Amino acid sequence: MIPFSSWFRCAEGCEFRASLAEVVYRCPRCGGLLEVEHDRAALRQRSAAEWKALFEGRYRGGPWPYGSGVWGKKEWVYPELADGNVVSMGEGASPLLRVDRYAAELGLEEVWVKECGVTHTGSFKDLGMTVLVSAVKEMRARGAAIRAVACASTGDTSAALAAYCAAAGIPSVVLLPRGKISTAQLVQPIANGALVLELDTDFDGCMRVVRELSETKDIYLANSMNSLRIEGQKTASIEIAQQLGWASPDWIVIPGGNLGNASAVGKGFLLLRELGLVDRLPRLVVAQAEAANPLWRSTTGAGRRPSAAVEVAPIPAGRTLASAIQIGAPVSARRALRALEALDGLVEQASEQELSDAAARADRAGLFTCPHTGVALAALEKLAARGVVGRRDRVVVVSTAHGLKFSDFKTGYHDGALPGIDSRLRNPGVRLPATLGSVQDAIAARFGKG
Repeated sequence: MIPFSSWFRCAEGCEFRASLAEVVYRCPRCGGLLEVEHDRAALRQRSAAEWKALFEGRYRGGPWPYGSGVWGKKEWVYPELADGNVVSMGEGASPLLRVDRYAAELGLEEVWVKECGVTHTGSFKDLGMTVLVSAVKEMRARGAAIRAVACASTGDTSAALAAYCAAAGIPSVVLLPRGKISTAQLVQPIANGALVLELDTDFDGCMRVVRELSETKDIYLANSMNSLRIEGQKTASIEIAQQLGWASPDWIVIPGGNLGNASAVGKGFLLLRELGLVDRLPRLVVAQAEAANPLWRSTTGAGRRPSAAVEVAPIPAGRTLASAIQIGAPVSARRALRALEALDGLVEQASEQELSDAAARADRAGLFTCPHTGVALAALEKLAARGVVGRRDRVVVVSTAHGLKFSDFKTGYHDGALPGIDSRLRNPGVRLPATLGSVQDAIAARFGKG
């Protein structure tokens, strides 16, 4: 049996190395974030064909926990973790939908949407949280005195943390910016028994407090600066390749806030190519809301190509309907820049009008998109209109959360009640008396007379 292994290393190149069971988030030498590294030589002892067969055989089946979209790739995620400490809610294995009607409106032939919101708590954050909470369960089993796991959140991270900690019997603490998340996002951690603290600040202020809170090792930090999260999130890339017949798309578009997801996409595809499961890399697009666009300002807006040499200056994040990416000081900016450089990527932004209309346009083709996915779709629409994305290019858009978590955004658009938004594609309900004639008249008005 091949002895697979993994460990923390400094992402900035220092020689620092630590066990994944150690409570550590940054390099003690340079202060840089950490990455999870794997024994690549051991991974290469299996051929690409053998890895494909293994992953296919586990997909949505097999003995627990390998039917999980994350733990079905356990050797690439956290191979040493004891199966008994895995905390899984059946995450991953989410649909990859081909959306031909939507693609045709954009003048494209092949657009797919990876529905990462079709998961236990309704967002892609489950992919990373299953790894992090499982790691904490393992640490506690080894005697680590971790009292609770804490996160700052704009909504989805708190929901995932609370659910997985509740399943594991581990206390959780979530810090939320008061009045800046949807009701559905607020009620999820409350229902799962987390200690919910609503602070009079924005996400960046919550992040500052939780980082100070986690300076003692009894409170474990669950935000995406913790690279265990990235290991779970990178499995979305592996799934996309698998669902496309072990091939890379030409483009992958993802909304970016704290930017851990962008680095995870890059990490997944780079490992796929290194181990021979795909023969090329996609180009990566990180889409930001215009009101909270520090990555766009530091690259595209400044006329520079995304690269690890770029410094992303923090900004005050303005209010945006895409509240989960309303972040002005992204912790994983350097990680994302490295992924963009490796995948020949670019950054695009979307206004509130653009993201609202893009979400509505996609919904008319059968989707039900969250506002953050609307940002990614709007970015794709702009790139297609400029000819950057070609007609025959295969595009995958990552949908990060379920639209039902943002029902106020949906109803507000179709009621024409979103401030500053011209709801050009609104489809309000029609109120009628309960008579056959009135119903027939309404049908004729919409579709013509039969």
